[in-house]
Amino acid sequence: MIDGIKKSLLIFGAIFILQTCSAQEKKTFDVLIKNGTVYDGSGQKPFIADIGINQDTIAYIGTLPNTQGKTEIDASGKAVSPGFINMLSWADKSLLMDGKSLSNIKQGVTLEIFGEGWSPGPVKRNLSKPVDSLWTTLGGYLQWLTKKGVSPNVGSFIGHTTVRYYAMGYAKRKANADELKKMEKLVEEAMQEGALGLGTSLIYPPASFSDTEELIALAKIAARYKGMYITHMRSESDFIFQALHETFTIAREANLPAEIYHLKINHERNWNKIDTVLYKIDSANRAGLKITANMYPYAASNTALTARLPDWVQEGGAKEMRKRLRNPATRKKVLYEMRMGIPSKNSDPKDVMILGFRLDSLNQLYRGKRLDEVARLHGKDADETLLDLLVRDKSPGAAVYFLISENNMRKMLALPFVTFGSDGASMGNTKTFADWGTHPRAYGTFARVLGKYVREEKLFSLEEAIHRLSQLPASRLGIEKRGSLTIGNYADVVVFDPNQISDKATFDNPRLYAEGVEYVWVNGTLVLKQGEHTGALPGRAVYGKGKVK
Repeated sequence: MIDGIKKSLLIFGAIFILQTCSAQEKKTFDVLIKNGTVYDGSGQKPFIADIGINQDTIAYIGTLPNTQGKTEIDASGKAVSPGFINMLSWADKSLLMDGKSLSNIKQGVTLEIFGEGWSPGPVKRNLSKPVDSLWTTLGGYLQWLTKKGVSPNVGSFIGHTTVRYYAMGYAKRKANADELKKMEKLVEEAMQEGALGLGTSLIYPPASFSDTEELIALAKIAARYKGMYITHMRSESDFIFQALHETFTIAREANLPAEIYHLKINHERNWNKIDTVLYKIDSANRAGLKITANMYPYAASNTALTARLPDWVQEGGAKEMRKRLRNPATRKKVLYEMRMGIPSKNSDPKDVMILGFRLDSLNQLYRGKRLDEVARLHGKDADETLLDLLVRDKSPGAAVYFLISENNMRKMLALPFVTFGSDGASMGNTKTFADWGTHPRAYGTFARVLGKYVREEKLFSLEEAIHRLSQLPASRLGIEKRGSLTIGNYADVVVFDPNQISDKATFDNPRLYAEGVEYVWVNGTLVLKQGEHTGALPGRAVYGKGKVK
């Protein structure tokens, strides 16, 4: 009996010793981010915790004492959040030129989403050229880009403009049955390759030449592969109600969610429409549709100077447009329509700031100046000056348009369903991009949301802002294992100082990096260290739910 008791005590003691030793053993991670204020992306209140990363994955979130990292970062007093998602990126070209994505990585952006009308594929291969394109499909582009090396992750919608141009060029007419069938096939192929849905840009030719029936047909293909419809609507100004109605019709008929790119109302004469616009969106959602939006936090847009022209003059492409503008009779008709506000009155020239041309000589004369000043220097009125410059430069030109109400913008920014996009490239202050004119949103969108509109104006809370920068867009896009700090998710992680994060870029000096982001990991690899780029290029392609394995 005594021997049995002794044996039991020995076994109990051995178990106790083993448990004690096990409890004292340190759990080691590749990276341990310690003592940070964790905003997990859910929108819930933050909490103090450590985050452990192993390889490309979040392996631990907690406060146990017996943890260590091969690399340790003390994030005391700092916010630790998921990487931010840029819902409207034009970095598809700039990342091919320089994959570091400096202007956005320095803001905590770890995923760039392309496809507002134009997407990097499909493209036709020109067999008459020795090297024409390194890819022919959207999937091929994503594979090429990530193989070449990029810092952020990348994903894309299939662009309706790209598909229409592929099938029928700049033809200003309804697609015939064969052309529509070709477009449907291209959209289906892209969705099978992992496109996130169908993206349109209906204010610009050749997309503006399409009808609603064409868009519904293509959106139905995207819906079949669990994609969404995302649109730069046909009007953001005088005809915004009609444009909203078309968006709702496409969402309803194709049975898929729809998102409005860069929600805004242009021109002061339309600013009083805001309550009706928001009421219509709310009513559509109450009726069972899923209508959402994204924005950039600036009261000025950026687009081509050709946006001031009637779209019919752009039929056939840029070369045909310039040919028409050299014809005195056609030029007279164009000028008449511009001056008469057909189909919509143009913005005042004083509200248009020139960003840049192809020719250095024109940039030296006019970059940074308002169109009314350019016209005075040129010696003609603004409309004639514009036509002269477009013909001479052989480019669409680029300009900032100051047409948005700051008060309207704030009201829209506060909407809980709004996510964020820069509507710009991601670039560095390097020789590669020395000639690129840009809007400050390319350098400041995400930092501006967190600095100006959260910390300074308290338009919404920090936890809500981070939710709308991470988990909300990830869930909307159907992207798994990203957008939140959750064990098992990919380690796209940002450490920033909520008291310091701010945008520095201005319209006069748009190439200033944002400040306040200290560390960024993409797929578990450190890309930004103490505010400086490490040179790492760990970005991967992110695909939609419809991708065929």
